[in-house]
Amino acid sequence: MDTDGTHETRPPGTGRIPRPADPPTPGLPPRPSHAPAAGPSLGDWLRVPRASDGPGVWTYGHVPRPAEEPERTPTRQLISGALIALLAGLLLWSLLWNGYLGGFWLWPLYMFTPDSWANTNAAVVASYIWYAVVAGALIFGFGRLGRWPELGLRLVGGDAARAAQPAPPARVEAGKPDDPAGWPQVRAAGLAEAAERLGGEIAAGRMNDVDYARIRRAWDSVRVDPSRLRAFADAVRDKGAGACVHPSGARDLPARAARHDLLARQVLLGAAVDGAQNPYARRGTGLALDPDVLGTSLLAVGPSGTGKTARLVRPVVESLALQALAGQAAVVAVGAAGTRLGPDSAYDVVVRVGDPASVYDLDLYGGTTDPDEAATLLAEAFVGDVPGIDVRRAATALAQLLGPFRAAYGRFPAVPELRELLDQVPSALAGLRRRLDEAGQLTMLRELDARERQHGAPADPGPALADRVALLDRPAFAAFFNVGACDGDDFEAGQGRPFSLRALEHPIRVRVDLPERGHADASRMLARLLLAQFNAAAAARTDRSLFAFLAIDDASHTLTPETVRGVQRLRSANAGVLLTLRTLDDVPEALRTPLLGAVGCRMAFSGVTTWDGKRFAEAWGTEWVETRDVTHRTVFADQPLTRAIHAFRKLVTGKAVTTDAVTVRQVERERWSASDLAHSVPPGHAVLSLTSVRGERAAPLLVRLTGTA
Repeated sequence: MDTDGTHETRPPGTGRIPRPADPPTPGLPPRPSHAPAAGPSLGDWLRVPRASDGPGVWTYGHVPRPAEEPERTPTRQLISGALIALLAGLLLWSLLWNGYLGGFWLWPLYMFTPDSWANTNAAVVASYIWYAVVAGALIFGFGRLGRWPELGLRLVGGDAARAAQPAPPARVEAGKPDDPAGWPQVRAAGLAEAAERLGGEIAAGRMNDVDYARIRRAWDSVRVDPSRLRAFADAVRDKGAGACVHPSGARDLPARAARHDLLARQVLLGAAVDGAQNPYARRGTGLALDPDVLGTSLLAVGPSGTGKTARLVRPVVESLALQALAGQAAVVAVGAAGTRLGPDSAYDVVVRVGDPASVYDLDLYGGTTDPDEAATLLAEAFVGDVPGIDVRRAATALAQLLGPFRAAYGRFPAVPELRELLDQVPSALAGLRRRLDEAGQLTMLRELDARERQHGAPADPGPALADRVALLDRPAFAAFFNVGACDGDDFEAGQGRPFSLRALEHPIRVRVDLPERGHADASRMLARLLLAQFNAAAAARTDRSLFAFLAIDDASHTLTPETVRGVQRLRSANAGVLLTLRTLDDVPEALRTPLLGAVGCRMAFSGVTTWDGKRFAEAWGTEWVETRDVTHRTVFADQPLTRAIHAFRKLVTGKAVTTDAVTVRQVERERWSASDLAHSVPPGHAVLSLTSVRGERAAPLLVRLTGTA
């Protein structure tokens, strides 16, 4: 078991090195002398066919199911039909054997039997063979008529419907030209030596699934830019499976808490329940997430203890971290300090806000050098959740200070300096004005004059901004949010290296720990800032080939109207977010409907309230279903004998004789009602709907979140 309480999952083609067993502890069973058996080899894992018939399907070895459930005959009807066919067959055999139907059925025996066989053992053997042929024909005919094979499958626990399912796709045979373990694309490009080297690494067990995905990603870049061909060939020749490695040098995560398929870029969350709640084609199939659906963003709602972090956030972040090692993604995970989102060694950057031991700092301005952009992001984080304050006016007020300060000092103000400017401290303003006069910045002086005139006006957002900045101007954050010295200024630079979300253009793994326990308001403000910066940075990337992803574990009081609009625009930027909430009440009422409309994937865990369930039910809409209404009507007999029979039947059964009238009609009903979401979702389950970036949709599915298919 891993140090953070999760079981380790080994990637394909890897195993643990055996070590000598420790002395047994008294009272405990002896330690095994060897590790458990590893999974399939990388070559076998690559050759497994992958098929998909909709978003969210775990494609590894998937066998598509029919779109509709085959008609299932009741077992009672099958038994009665089989008995009737058996009796009819025995009757026909009896009639034939006793000669009641004549001897025509013996003509073939007489025609093909020589006369010399008469009264010999050969004639007896031929007769019994013919009897067996006729009996077999009767058994076959009446067995098909009575559906005996289907009844046999039903009685032994099988289902005749399974026989109608398509056969699984054929596996690719080793050594064939299309064997993925032989790197046919590289060989076809004329790099036979590189293909042989990579194939040998797979055969020798020196390559894992991350190596394969990373090198294949590098090869895709070579196909786009052929000038990299020689560098690729040299790297493969020199380093083999370690070619094109991640800048961190890591080739795998220290531990895996979920099952991943890096060839399809999927992580397995569980399986769709095999019940009437789900469409027949998805019952029992594995449920997985990949960038194709995460690119539309995901909102998960459920009370504490339902497994949002362990069964959703951790596996998704882990999957994106593996893809980052393969050069395919950049992931940022945000959560409260102590949240189990994986060990520190699984990340390239770990920012512990408020922890003096943190190696990395957080860039308050998101790496931008534009005062207006920085002001917009800060205004969204500081007062975006305050009712009655116009965020645009707050951004203007901040820009009137950030612009002059950057023109005077060549940098943005630190938190204490920004607080003094917002509070209109005379010494801070005088020093800034003096620097601007010396630099001849007349335009910036006018900006500063405008801020001084607006300060104290009835609708001035300055006091509210100052109050919010004061949340960060605390002793616990004294070593954070520093912007460094500039031009010999006496400002003391922080010791930590600042992290900016501008790094999303690189395959980076980041975790930000917020001090939720001691500084809840500051943590929510920083979460809003990170979400606003992520929306801006993901849209501003020049290279969007990497999938950028932000996961916020507990996004309560984090969303604003502008960030919700930004989330909706992420799918066109090859980016997405994962937001978890305990309840939709943690979002302003005016944003609940827009939020559900902005995300393409919605997830309701067990235990949601009926109020939250109503919002999900409205988002998922309705569907046409066929209903059967049965009406029971009492039968009134006119004949004395019939009345007597009915009276006797009522005396025995206690019920009056009735007839059933069945009415079948099409009605429009909610896919999942608020009551069903609140009371019919078992613990450890969730209802999940998916939308891909291509517009494909999966109806709400009841999913068992077990991590295995």
